[in-house]
Amino acid sequence: MIIRAAYTLGGQGSGFCHDLDSLKEMADLAFSYSDQILVEESLKGWKEVEYEVVRDRYDNCITVCNMENFDPLGIHTGESIVVAPSQTLSNDDYQLLRNISIKLIRHIGIVGECNVQFALDPKSQDYRVIEVNARLSRSSALASKATGYPLAFVAAKLALGYGLHELKNNVTKVTSALFEPALDYIVVKIPRWDLDKFSGVSKKIGSSMKSVGEVMAIGRTFEEAIQKGLRMIRQARHGFVGTREAPVTDLKAQLQEPTDKRIFYISEAFEEGMSVEEIHSLTKIDNWFLGKLKKYFDLKTSC
Repeated sequence: MIIRAAYTLGGQGSGFCHDLDSLKEMADLAFSYSDQILVEESLKGWKEVEYEVVRDRYDNCITVCNMENFDPLGIHTGESIVVAPSQTLSNDDYQLLRNISIKLIRHIGIVGECNVQFALDPKSQDYRVIEVNARLSRSSALASKATGYPLAFVAAKLALGYGLHELKNNVTKVTSALFEPALDYIVVKIPRWDLDKFSGVSKKIGSSMKSVGEVMAIGRTFEEAIQKGLRMIRQARHGFVGTREAPVTDLKAQLQEPTDKRIFYISEAFEEGMSVEEIHSLTKIDNWFLGKLKKYFDLKTSC
C-alpha cells in the first residue's frame, strides 16, 4: 500500500509499504507532516496518464492535452520524464480516459481548467483516478507550452463568464478556444536533480519530489526529443548514449530501484547486453519507450 500525508504538496511524507514495519515507519513520517494520513492501494507498475481539461459555463468541454509518464506509477510526476501526447495508449484507452475526464469535470461543476491524473493497468483497461486538481499545476504549465494553448489566460476568461467559443486561439488566430490542439510533434519533459551537491543524501526517487527543475524538448520523434532533453539538463551529459556512468556493483538493482540516473543505467544495461524485455521486467517502463531507446543505442554501435 501507499501512505500519504494529507494537505501536503510534492508528495511530502509519502511512500510505499511492503510489511507492517515499513507501514509503521511511513505512518510516523507522514504524521510528522500532517495530522491526517491516507492509506491507499498500491498500483506500482501501472501507467500514469494525465489530461488537461477546460469547461465553460455553457458546459462546452474539451481536453487540451494528454500526457503520459515514461516511468510507471510509483514515481512522482515531478520526478518522472513526461511525454506529450501519449505514445503507448491504444485509441480505445485514449478515448476511455478522455471521456472519463470530461464526465468528471462536468460532474464536479468546474468552470475553468483542471488536471485529471489516471493510473491505467497496462494489461487491461482497469483504471483509477489518482487525483483531480481544479487548478493550474506543474503539468498544466507543460501542457500549455507543449500545445501553445494559453491555459492560464483561457481559465481566467472562463472564470469571468466567457465561453470557449467566444475566445480566439492566440496561436492560430483563426480558430476559437473550443478547438482541441492537434500535435504533429512530441514534447518531452525531463526533471533535473542536484543530489550530487549533498553528501549522504539518498539518490533514490519515488512518490515525493526531490527535483529542483526541469527541461522541455520538442522533436518530430521521441528519439529526437529525449536526446535533446538529456543534453539540456547540463550535468555533463551527452545524451542517452556517450555518457558513461561510474561502475556499479549491481546494475539490476539500479534499474529496479529508481534513482536520478536510471535512464543512463538503461543505456549501460544495453551496453551489458540486456534485452528490452529484461529491462522492462526490472523497471516496468513500457516496451515502446525502451524499444525506441534501443534503436538509439543500436545506431551508436553501428557507427
